[in-house]
Amino acid sequence: MTPTSIASSKRSAFGWNNAIAPVEKVAPGSTIRFECLDSSAGHYTRESTVADVSSMDFSKVNPVTGPIHLDGAEPGDVLKITIHEFEPSGFGWTANIPGFGLLADQFKDPALLLWNYEKTMEPALYGKNGRVPLKPFAGTIGLAPAEPGPHSIVPPRRVGGNLDIRDITAGTTLYLPVEVSGGLFSIGDTHAAQGDGEVCGTAIESQMNVTVTLDLVKDTRLAMPRFTTPGPVTRHLDTKGYEVTTGIGPDLMEGARAAVANMVDLLVQTHNMPADEAYMLCSVCGDLRISEIVDMPNWVVSFYFPRSIFE
Repeated sequence: MTPTSIASSKRSAFGWNNAIAPVEKVAPGSTIRFECLDSSAGHYTRESTVADVSSMDFSKVNPVTGPIHLDGAEPGDVLKITIHEFEPSGFGWTANIPGFGLLADQFKDPALLLWNYEKTMEPALYGKNGRVPLKPFAGTIGLAPAEPGPHSIVPPRRVGGNLDIRDITAGTTLYLPVEVSGGLFSIGDTHAAQGDGEVCGTAIESQMNVTVTLDLVKDTRLAMPRFTTPGPVTRHLDTKGYEVTTGIGPDLMEGARAAVANMVDLLVQTHNMPADEAYMLCSVCGDLRISEIVDMPNWVVSFYFPRSIFE
């Protein structure tokens, strides 16, 4: 797929604001290669240490390249984004950032893992015995909101944003509701791998370039983002089965916390690894699932950890 234009990472924004001037105006059907930064805006390098976690500039997290104005897009329309290709950099990082993540009250100290991987996206080495299968995607992908900005880049919104859905990857088609003229599409915060839930708050954060095609669907109301995948999404880590822990109770958030905490404890016991490393590993390859939400007053949340990581 040959792009018709290139959006440079030098034109990155650190929040949503419909007053930001578009970097380019394109016609529906245009294919664009976006140069994207990782969620730290390049703060981490192969030489980084845990001390760099505390010095990261949090006003520059999750930068997005853009925005792109799509000719003819108006409120009430839908922007159709077809994702073609990711060009990986070969370097990534995962961090425990104090005050951030599902178990922030239990993991209060900074921690950092650095990942070096083949650009062919072969599984990345984790420690001495584990390898994490990679599946690149853009954590943040969205349109400008109608409400005047600026707005934080961190929470996802009706028009997309920091969705962190790992299945919005190559071959997927994403549909987003347009709220402002031109749509004002931006993308960034690329990941090499992530589990469903991104429980410690970071995935394998990794700079990449992304090629997408932007199309327009006129006069089609859409309440929230939706997407279509080109094939199965559930079996990429199924080869050796899973270890599964649960959290049970009347609150889904507390159930999720319990399920993840129980998995961290299990990994520490069975693989003799530090708890903070087990927590970060859960974030990059384990999956949170709502197993049951009808048998009141207690709901069941499960955490699936793929055995293939170690076998």
